[in-house]
Amino acid sequence: MQREPLKVTIFQAYLFWENIDKNLQNLGLRLSSLREKTDLIILPEMFNTGFTTNVEKCAETMSGKTMHWLFETSKKYECVVAGSLIIEEGGKYYNRFVWMSPDGSYTHYDKRHLFSMAGEDKIFSEGNSRIIFQLKGWKICPMVCYDLRFPIWSRNQQGAYDLLVYTASWPDKRSAHWRALIPARAIENQAFVIGVNRVGHDGKEVYYSGGSMCISPNGDVVYYKPEDEDLYTFTLNPKDLEENREHFPFLQDQDQFKLL
Repeated sequence: MQREPLKVTIFQAYLFWENIDKNLQNLGLRLSSLREKTDLIILPEMFNTGFTTNVEKCAETMSGKTMHWLFETSKKYECVVAGSLIIEEGGKYYNRFVWMSPDGSYTHYDKRHLFSMAGEDKIFSEGNSRIIFQLKGWKICPMVCYDLRFPIWSRNQQGAYDLLVYTASWPDKRSAHWRALIPARAIENQAFVIGVNRVGHDGKEVYYSGGSMCISPNGDVVYYKPEDEDLYTFTLNPKDLEENREHFPFLQDQDQFKLL
């Protein structure tokens, strides 16, 4: 399928600490200001609770209220809605990126690299496979926050994807790393890269300064927003991707490997 222009809406949101109902209400209210058709809405990591390891309070199942909210929101705006939340399944907990379509069908990716500095690895189970979503001819690879630090996991072998998406809760004190690594992933993988972060303080007084961005395969800034809540829509042009890969066929010379 030939790629078509892709309209993407980034929601750099303020999140209320471990308050699912308030977050879903606020996100729904803010999204109601959308005035143009979009193909994809991307929300931050753990968009319904903020980043937390309090699974007893915050975990849901795949038939829970947040999954229902994702479906209703996707149906309302006739677009894919994506972001991560805490899911309990089979007695295990996952930081799960959900890709919800307007017809109620969905797929998911479980975060591979769990943030040991916050004890995420002690409570959550890691994912063991990459997923590629398809939308309007684009191949889209989802990642979650800490995955950004591990370039082998996101390596674009054989042009597996066109767009790499990171949903995140990335603290301000490490924002310089965020600003450096997202452009690096775009350039080295010859793909668009989108990072969606949150803003505000969480319940542990960790401050998040946003910095959500979209970087082109050339390393050009398509969108960048430090600080403040922001809901913004832009269009990705397939021609920019195709010309970059045609003029600079770097991917054909990359090292070949398999992850064990």
